[in-house]
Amino acid sequence: MYYIQKKIEVSASHHLVLDYESKCTQLHGHNWIITLYCKAEELNNNGMVVDFTEIKRKIKNRLDHQNLNDVLPFNPTAENIARWCVEQIDTCYKAHVQESEGNIAIYEI
Repeated sequence: MYYIQKKIEVSASHHLVLDYESKCTQLHGHNWIITLYCKAEELNNNGMVVDFTEIKRKIKNRLDHQNLNDVLPFNPTAENIARWCVEQIDTCYKAHVQESEGNIAIYEI
């Protein structure tokens, strides 16, 4: 099994839709650190699990300097973003989405 890890930083704003009072319902921003984990039993024709540039194009280019509420079709919690990231890359099986120093959401299939 081959494994790769790609870490990207995304600067983006969002607000959460919650059923309780929270300051997070107000528009605010994070410098998100997103780490994607991909694997493959066999390498592709180019000798890769997945091209790092493809991950950047599908994740960073879609989210960076955006209001996540405008570009994602769901409540942009860190947990939902982690799931979405995994779904964007065929070989991805896990994502860590860090919105601040102590807050990290993990999604793994």
